Amino acid sequence: MSGIIFWIYLVVINCLAYILMGVDKRKARKHKRRISERTLWLSGLLGGSAGAFAGMKKFRHKTKHVLFAMGMPLLLLIHIVLIAWFLIRMS
Repeated sequence: MSGIIFWIYLVVINCLAYILMGVDKRKARKHKRRISERTLWLSGLLGGSAGAFAGMKKFRHKTKHVLFAMGMPLLLLIHIVLIAWFLIRMS
């Protein structure tokens, strides 16, 4: 049961991170108050790195910021390794 909760959590946090990237891009275009970079990073760090990275690519957002352009793919790689380790350990 806890495995199912883990996967549901990953889906939700990745959807949230993706949506946050899109919303922030829209706000940037309309010159409105933005979502903080801290919030974007936090969504990625909490497991949403795949969604954040996909959102960066889809919305062409934060791709010129070196910290995001290099950091989010690196964070995604770390998350992939951790999930692989978790799956191996569970079997």
